[in-house]
Amino acid sequence: MPITNEQVSKHAFLRLLYADSYYPDQVVDKARAILLRLCERIEAERPADLPALYALTHAATEEFNLLEADFDAAGSCIETVAREEIAEDFWRVAAAYGFQDADIEELIAPREW
Repeated sequence: MPITNEQVSKHAFLRLLYADSYYPDQVVDKARAILLRLCERIEAERPADLPALYALTHAATEEFNLLEADFDAAGSCIETVAREEIAEDFWRVAAAYGFQDADIEELIAPREW
């Protein structure tokens, strides 16, 4: 399903991670795919309120939790820079879909990274 939100479709997700060789592109590609799937789900399900949005972002966060093993296997990890970049992109997604009042910590509440 193509993403129709122009703010999201033009955004360079995880830009800082791609710019740093510490984060392998093949793993960052998987992380970017999680964020794009989140956007697709938001467009398909059209959450009516923050609790509905948080349910979607929590599912995406759980996918990031599983991705930690891929980062580890590649000699990397989701550390401070990556955590901040990922969290900011979650918030950008929320804001792009009209949820500017979303709490950044709640968006990624089930994170293990």
